[in-house]
Amino acid sequence: MTSSPLNRRSLIATTGAALAVGASGLIVPARAAGLAPTPTMRGGANNYRPGAPIVDRIGGGGFWMTGTVRRAGDGAPISGARIQIWAHTTEGHERDPESHGATLTDANGAFRLDMPQIVPAFGQPHGHLAYDDGEVFETVFLRPIMPSASDTTLAAHFVLKPV
Repeated sequence: MTSSPLNRRSLIATTGAALAVGASGLIVPARAAGLAPTPTMRGGANNYRPGAPIVDRIGGGGFWMTGTVRRAGDGAPISGARIQIWAHTTEGHERDPESHGATLTDANGAFRLDMPQIVPAFGQPHGHLAYDDGEVFETVFLRPIMPSASDTTLAAHFVLKPV
């Protein structure tokens, strides 16, 4: 008696193996290999001040600027990346030195900085962020707009291209 190479048992085993490979994340890196770098946004560098100090908080706080920093291509998190943040807030204008500060990413490439509430400038509530180290990765300026002026957090995500 000859057995068919494709039977219910082999079909279930093959399907289970394919699902296990997909669930283990082996498929995700192939997709992440094409992760494109974040382009600089128009207006992102407005009122930029090189060398803003690394701070625990800007002003009195109450608003959280958060985000992640990853490497273009493979999407690996970048730890220790310096991210400068500034905005027009309830405590000052985005051009004021005290409205600027910087923070570093953690081991997972995440950052967060407590700052005063962002308020609309030029009709839009928005923040400014920069990766400005420029030695390992290209400089990138972002200007994300908040969906609502009453939001108490704003996230921005960087994908950096090596120099």
